Amino acid sequence: MPDMSASVSLAMTHLVPLAKEVDENKVTPGVLGFIVFAAMAVAVWGLMKSMSKHMGKVDFKEPAAPEDASPAGEARDRVS
Repeated sequence: MPDMSASVSLAMTHLVPLAKEVDENKVTPGVLGFIVFAAMAVAVWGLMKSMSKHMGKVDFKEPAAPEDASPAGEARDRVS
């Protein structure tokens, strides 16, 4: 098995020149920011799909009101 510290130091020597090219005064979200944004977008898409599925199951029809239930009838019942 090769020595891991040697491969890490070799990788670092190749990455250090790339890091020097980046402007230290400029902040960018990078790959991690894109991954987090993409994960949140997929989560919102899944939630919207689930919500539309559940809203399709909801029955919005109101039951017909009985004819004898009127505000005057309710007041009469309270007095009695």
